[in-house]
Amino acid sequence: MAFTGQPTPSTIINISSGKISDGKSVRLTATEEVAQGNFYQIGGFFGLANQDAAVGEEVVLAIEQAEYETNQIKTDEEFAVGTSIYFDATSKVLTETAGTNKKVGIVSSAKDSNNVIWFILGPQV
Repeated sequence: MAFTGQPTPSTIINISSGKISDGKSVRLTATEEVAQGNFYQIGGFFGLANQDAAVGEEVVLAIEQAEYETNQIKTDEEFAVGTSIYFDATSKVLTETAGTNKKVGIVSSAKDSNNVIWFILGPQV
């Protein structure tokens, strides 16, 4: 902090902006029908929908780097622990196939008999 008689000149700059949130979710405009509890890729973000939304309505996606459970997967694939997973925006499922699909995380609990996996959501890049 600057004070009178300070040996080195300094300037105080008041910053008028600040932290908005912890970045655990984002508010976006739905570009498709959204069902609560499903994963979507909207506006470059991938996350879990916190509520239903029609096209053009506001939707909140949870994008927190955390462990998630889902059955929204391509069921004919293995999904072993440690496997990188991708989101197929056309089929709206998680897959092991990279191609043009967006990388979204890594499997933390392998696919079970109910076609359910646990995965760690990766950073939004």
